[in-house]
Amino acid sequence: MQQLKDIFHLIPHRPPFLWIERIISCADDWIITEKFIPPDLDIFQGHYPGNPIMPGVILCEAIFQSGALLIAKRNLSLIQEEPLIPVLTRIVGAKFKKSVFPGDTINIKVTLTEAISNACFFKGTLKVDGKVAVIVDFACTLVRSTS
Repeated sequence: MQQLKDIFHLIPHRPPFLWIERIISCADDWIITEKFIPPDLDIFQGHYPGNPIMPGVILCEAIFQSGALLIAKRNLSLIQEEPLIPVLTRIVGAKFKKSVFPGDTINIKVTLTEAISNACFFKGTLKVDGKVAVIVDFACTLVRSTS
């Protein structure tokens, strides 16, 4: 299991906009990650006050960051040679099947479905308590870092 320092090495995202805490396991064409949703997140003050729900766009971002981690891990030698960062390039669709609440732990699986040159196409699934909450297809690519 990989921790935050490993994630910091792979993608440029940082708190408060890092939505992955751990890489649970990873292979060449899939990754499993997770994140505990703290009950005291500032988001919950304004997203349905009195009935806090994790915003779907943030859940999708957690899936996209998991895809960015997978593409970075697959291309680690390339990234070390040249400053490249994984960037979201396409969202094909998203389905929201279950709400995520403060105190939940989200488990994310992203599978690489196709790789063409430096573009990677993924299917992401986010679960809570073993039940599917979000499904989304998307693409990422590696681009030159501006720094």
